[in-house]
Amino acid sequence: MTLRTATLVAALATVAGLSACATATPYQPNIAGQSASGGFSDLRLEIDRYRVSFAGNTLTSRETVERYLLYRAAELTTQQGYDWFETADRRTDRNARTVVDVDPFMRPGFGYGAGYGAWRPSWRYFGPRYGGWRSWDPYWGDPFFTNRAEVRTIQKFEATAEIVLHKGPKPAGDPSAYDAREIMDSLGASIQRPA
Repeated sequence: MTLRTATLVAALATVAGLSACATATPYQPNIAGQSASGGFSDLRLEIDRYRVSFAGNTLTSRETVERYLLYRAAELTTQQGYDWFETADRRTDRNARTVVDVDPFMRPGFGYGAGYGAWRPSWRYFGPRYGGWRSWDPYWGDPFFTNRAEVRTIQKFEATAEIVLHKGPKPAGDPSAYDAREIMDSLGASIQRPA
């Protein structure tokens, strides 16, 4: 086995091991040091008013984050001895960043690190599309000769709601009012808890 093949096998084994551990945020409290980052948190604002939030990791969809937030609001309502809740304020934030991953096996094999001293290839080319003569150097990249690269966007979602808790029957026709037990019954099967 050549060194390059051994390196490739080791890299693939590492990626496979890491991807097996990477999971979407389960329904859990947001406590540092957990195997999957993120989760729910609550802040009591008044006797019957709370701010509830759910933060997902990069593998958790926006829909899941919003569903877990709604479930947590219903769960908190019943834990506090109330029957229904209304949302006073609700929002979902998206945090995104773009990452460029260059293929390490497509890097040029010339230059100082390859044992050729200061020699390295360099080309010049002419093209009206490029506005005349241009130079290309394997260490600076160029749209004419490009390295293989993957451009991807990594995003995380966090949903927050301010809820007011109530006792008794939920008022009919109010779109911001939710029966806590009905929400827990309808969403309970879709909630993934930590292993």
